[in-house]
Amino acid sequence: MGSDKPKTPKPYTRPRGKGARAIGDLMPEIGRTAFRRFGFVQSSVVTRWPEIVGPRHARVCSPEAIRFPPGEKADGILQLVVLPAHAPLIEQVIPEIIERVNRFFGYRAVARVKLRQGAVTPPVADRPAKPPPSLKPIPLELGDSLRDIGDPELRTVLESLARSLTASETPDEGK
Repeated sequence: MGSDKPKTPKPYTRPRGKGARAIGDLMPEIGRTAFRRFGFVQSSVVTRWPEIVGPRHARVCSPEAIRFPPGEKADGILQLVVLPAHAPLIEQVIPEIIERVNRFFGYRAVARVKLRQGAVTPPVADRPAKPPPSLKPIPLELGDSLRDIGDPELRTVLESLARSLTASETPDEGK
């Protein structure tokens, strides 16, 4: 009737997704819970603070939370931490900060600003620069294609990757 051979199970294969996702796409998901807990609906307010208020103000104040009235996402109170010596200056530019934050959101998200004096961590751009990447030359066939990349951080990462790939492909000649 049927064959007497036992059926062999198929080997397990891991289900595949849609491919690799960029780290930038994953970061908002990673920090979203923590940011919401501290009053930030959008984590980009914190990460892009120097762009929103300008580098001069970002060095002396940073966002702590945005508190909205219950059940609403407008007319909130932005809570800022300000270096004590700069509090009077920031108090004078509060209307400008409200305007810039609302322009960033695209609607009247913030109606008031509440200041708290304290320590402010400098923005990433003001921190000491990382040591330069390896000075090993990039292979000529890769160098031309990497020069066309406009984003300097992406170009640096890809150059580093190209260096490491070419270093692992070429065997040591001294052995």
